Amino acid sequence: MKDKVKILLTNDDGYQAPGLEALFNALSTVADVTVVAPDRERSAISLAITLADIIRVSPIENGSLKGFHTTGTPADCVKIGCSELMDSRPDYIFSGINSGSNVGLNANYSGTVAGAVEGAMLGIPSVAVSLTSYDFHDYRGACQASLKILDMIKENPLNQFELLNINVPSLPLDEIKGMRISRVSLSSFREKFDRRTDARDREYFWMGGIWNERGADLDGDRFFSDEGYVAVTPLKVDWTAEGTLQRLREKGWDQDWNGEIDE
Repeated sequence: MKDKVKILLTNDDGYQAPGLEALFNALSTVADVTVVAPDRERSAISLAITLADIIRVSPIENGSLKGFHTTGTPADCVKIGCSELMDSRPDYIFSGINSGSNVGLNANYSGTVAGAVEGAMLGIPSVAVSLTSYDFHDYRGACQASLKILDMIKENPLNQFELLNINVPSLPLDEIKGMRISRVSLSSFREKFDRRTDARDREYFWMGGIWNERGADLDGDRFFSDEGYVAVTPLKVDWTAEGTLQRLREKGWDQDWNGEIDE
């Protein structure tokens, strides 16, 4: 009998988040899953790693979860999980299920997406999974999508240093229309700062805002998830702008200075 694949599961909402437990239970039906997740919420922390402090690791002792919680970030969890906590390198990394969407340019801030990015940088096929609402707690659609994606990347492996970012509409499973491959929407969160004063009359700011209009972005992750589809967006960790790279070479930006720069 073939051994089950090994999955490292992380998130940015903390190890007690119900979305993490739901995804653990779903993936555990087909894989050997180890949780390595933050000990508290670490949302919007992106790819931050811990350099100026220690990272403490403790076994998880509640519920059905198997694994560890750490004082680190999602990226820390993936690093230490792969190198120290699992008995062998995982075959896949999943990050989620996040509460709230990670679509458009704002996915760059996401700790959930960062967990998958860190996995991709380690050369491990990785998937970030998010629900589009903070208040929706029916995880069946996101779990089914995750299992389907796992089967699909087994059959069609991702390129090295690439990952998938999945955004699942906040709908009951039987109301989700299907799945669409999408690009990163160019919509973003337009920040607005509330200027306030505290009880000691000191000024502070509280960030809020609204989404920019998505316009004609009809094949983007935000559009498809808003329309009731699971949006599956392939991402890569190589940020090189290939078109501009070639254009600048053709324009003669490659130069030999020979110790001097022409004015």
